[in-house]
Amino acid sequence: MEHLGYLFAAYSIIFAVIFLYVVFIWRRQAALDVELRTLEARMAALTERSAESASLEPRSDI
Repeated sequence: MEHLGYLFAAYSIIFAVIFLYVVFIWRRQAALDVELRTLEARMAALTERSAESASLEPRSDI
């Protein structure tokens, strides 16, 4: 029982490292989510613009 302090210190360090890793992954996931939403909005705008330009072109297959 004389090494209980070392065991507590080791577990504390391990839990701190795991906590920091989870926070890092969480922030990275949030940044990726923002980037994905931005790309989805850009793609929707491009699709809408493409559909509008396609409907304005005269049809030659009639």
